Amino acid sequence: MSPLRMGGALASLVTGEELADQAAALREALQTGGRELDPGQVDHAVNLADKIRERTSLAGGHTVVALAGATGSGKSSLFNAIVGAPVAKIGARRPTTAAASAAVWGEEPAGPLLDWLGVAARHQVEATDGADTPVLGRLDGLVLLDLPDFDSRVDAHREEARRVLELVDVFVWVTDPQKYADALLHDDYVAALATHDAVTLVVLNQSDRLPPEAMAACREDLRQLLVRDGLTGAQVYLTSATTGEGVPELTQRMANAVAGANAARHRLSADVVSVATRLRAGVADTEGSVEGEADGRLVEALSRSAGVPVVLDAVGEDYRRQSAQVGGWLFTRWVPRFRADPLARLRLDKAVVPMKGVGESDVRAVVGRSSIPPPSPTARAAVALALRAVTDDAARGLPARWAHAVADAADPDDPGLADALDQAVLHLPLRGRSPRWWNVMGVLQWVFGLTAIAGALWLGALGVVGWLQLPPLPTPAIGQLPWPFLLFVGGLVVGLLVAGVSRLFARIGARRRVASVRKRIRLAIAEVARVRVLTPVAQVLGRHRRTRELLDQARRS
Repeated sequence: MSPLRMGGALASLVTGEELADQAAALREALQTGGRELDPGQVDHAVNLADKIRERTSLAGGHTVVALAGATGSGKSSLFNAIVGAPVAKIGARRPTTAAASAAVWGEEPAGPLLDWLGVAARHQVEATDGADTPVLGRLDGLVLLDLPDFDSRVDAHREEARRVLELVDVFVWVTDPQKYADALLHDDYVAALATHDAVTLVVLNQSDRLPPEAMAACREDLRQLLVRDGLTGAQVYLTSATTGEGVPELTQRMANAVAGANAARHRLSADVVSVATRLRAGVADTEGSVEGEADGRLVEALSRSAGVPVVLDAVGEDYRRQSAQVGGWLFTRWVPRFRADPLARLRLDKAVVPMKGVGESDVRAVVGRSSIPPPSPTARAAVALALRAVTDDAARGLPARWAHAVADAADPDDPGLADALDQAVLHLPLRGRSPRWWNVMGVLQWVFGLTAIAGALWLGALGVVGWLQLPPLPTPAIGQLPWPFLLFVGGLVVGLLVAGVSRLFARIGARRRVASVRKRIRLAIAEVARVRVLTPVAQVLGRHRRTRELLDQARRS
């Protein structure tokens, strides 16, 4: 089968599979990026997808050709000349055509197609009609429409012409020597459908009204206007319904379209290309990337918003408090028990339960929320600035709707982000294993504490014996210092020294634990940033990229 040739344009065949692929790509593009595309164009694209489904579901191989033109262009006369019978009414009062009328060639029923077109006036062309207009091939399958004037003073007529033009397969723009340069024809119709050049014919009717030289000049002028409209390969057919000039040639072109049986797919494919091209204007050629880990500025801002400095202070204080309870002076280490637990104040104090396989983070996971103070206005502003930096980099070069979608994906006021940050801290174990030196210091405190107690008891016994004037007990001594006194004072002094060493070790250990917890919290905050910020932004960018690919696929014809 030869390629479709209309109006001088040569176009390759559009197969049903190719049209289906184009339509599928357009529909998927609407599903992927419809929220960020122009709403008006999206509605048009949805209607087009419905039209493709409805048109391709109609049985039969009919080709719908529409004669469209301005008032007085002679459409109806040309329609009757092609049909070979006075089907369309022609009157002195204009406009005469109020609704589209159809002429159908061939025996194949065209009722469902005409019902879909919304054309009630129908004429079945008999074999004897049009006998004076011989063509090579057959016109069986041709559905020729005579439309209302698209410049009619009656609004309903103009709307009817526009409605039917949205559905036909081939356009035949009919004009005359007086109105061939009309801006309405060129700007609102021909230029708007320039992508449909493969299914477009242009007719300069009423050629009998001017001398041949004048008609040739008008024809060339019209051709130049069509080139300006985008129909670079357009041919202009001179016709006259009165003399019959050019009617056989025009009819032959229609017969070629019918024989090719591809005009409907070409029209629909051109529609997809046109709509996809307009939608493509709302999509950039490239997009940014947010792959990898969150940057330090964002993690730092989120950490402050999550109250991490407060948590780290509590972790350090908790470590020192536990160290004092284990390695502090035996006679005063009970005092810290009366001070509030720093992690308990934040509801981060749940310890490991005595159950196999259940850890501290598992226990605190069921608590729900911590009592970390809410972020200050400064912290919230820092988060907003950090998120703005991320989204600005990601949205650079994107159209406004897509840039807004990127910004919405990383909303600093999203309550889910605050909850995720709180849960990230809440689920982390903040207390590690007890260091071994705690046990050593604890044992030493008990040893020297018991030594002091033994010395005190010994001294007390000596005092009681002396008070009762009993025989004195044997009391060993080192020089002038008796053992009871050495045990008592030595136990107290060495216990205090051990407590001082324990306090020094506690400071060092607290710094190490804070550093370890800070590292784990930053990793957890970075994961929150990836899940709650980077991933949503990346999803928007991915939809943008996929929408561009699908629209480019739909534009291939």
